[in-house]
Amino acid sequence: MPYLSLPGVDLWYEDSGGDGLPVIFLHAASGTCEGWVYQWPAFGSAGYRCIAYDRRTWGRSRTADAEHQPGFSGDDLHGLLTGLSLERVHLVATAAGGITALDYALTHPERVRSLVVANTIGGVQDEPYLEVQRRLRPPEIQNLPVELRELGPSYRGTDPDGVSRWLEIEVGSRPDGPVPAQPTREPITYARLETMRVLTLVVSGEADLLSPPALMRMLAAHIPASRFVSLPEAGHAGFWERPEVWNGIVLEFIGQH
Repeated sequence: MPYLSLPGVDLWYEDSGGDGLPVIFLHAASGTCEGWVYQWPAFGSAGYRCIAYDRRTWGRSRTADAEHQPGFSGDDLHGLLTGLSLERVHLVATAAGGITALDYALTHPERVRSLVVANTIGGVQDEPYLEVQRRLRPPEIQNLPVELRELGPSYRGTDPDGVSRWLEIEVGSRPDGPVPAQPTREPITYARLETMRVLTLVVSGEADLLSPPALMRMLAAHIPASRFVSLPEAGHAGFWERPEVWNGIVLEFIGQH
């Protein structure tokens, strides 16, 4: 698959092509576009054009000149849509990718048909929300091995091969090591979320240590016309742990828009 040259980055992306409505997938901090392997065939069979990319500093995307670093995550997404001549898309995002997706839907609502954000803290900066996060994510949880922190216990116990493959993707996701995260152009706040014009599905996992249902309900409560769904037994990577159920919920939602 090709690279798309944008200010400060050669963005690696994968594109199934075709004439279907485009769906853009945004990966977690613990992954790359390879993590969508269980979504690609299901969404393609449903008639959608599937597009995923390695966000800047992840996977095969290559940072270019120092002048444009770290850039803004929403600008890279907007550059992808512009470069591929995509007018309106469905955005499907998980975890850290959900922050980019929320920011983009707030900044460019005219380009987004629908928004799905799964297992994400959303980047909200209001102090009451941050205080809940601090209580949910004490050092004891943050310092756990990544597979214990992000994958639900039911999945870890029953699918060791799936855990191994997930870890392979995670280990290879940051080839240059930790780097500063890309910011949003504007802080995400309750007040800003309450201006949301895009219909939104918020998906949680009932075994998620990092963004459990209680936190994600707080996020959804400030997004007009949002729908909240929680997956039993799923951890922070519900799209990977329970893909059949996850895909069905998301496809049903975006099919209405």
